[in-house]
Amino acid sequence: MNTPLETAIALACRVHAGQRDKAGRAYVLHPLRLMLRFEDPEAQMAAVLHDVVEDGDVKLEDLRILGIPESVVQAVDCLSRREGETYEAFIERIRPNALARRVKREDIRDNLDVTRLPELGEADLARVARYHRALVALERPE
Repeated sequence: MNTPLETAIALACRVHAGQRDKAGRAYVLHPLRLMLRFEDPEAQMAAVLHDVVEDGDVKLEDLRILGIPESVVQAVDCLSRREGETYEAFIERIRPNALARRVKREDIRDNLDVTRLPELGEADLARVARYHRALVALERPE
């Protein structure tokens, strides 16, 4: 029987199979990198699952059925951007959930690593500026 963390890793690999990042690499490496930045299993699960609802066919109830702890399900919910939601509103919605806030900070830090991109364009620079603003907002005390 798999642990919840092993289940989370397998699910992330299934959901992100075939997806590519902006540099053309396997997208699943991004959530796996995030997962490895944490020591505690709940943060590792939230990190590896942070995009499965937004980018895949997974529902929050699916995570519960798979035995993912409710604290992780709630963090994944916070980390899933809603249709029509501005990025700023998304970041503000994350702030009250400590686990989601920790994961999103690492998500942003990973996304700020532009050394993986073959070249930097205007859109990349605008995205970096947006990520910096979000990081400042997430590090602001409650």
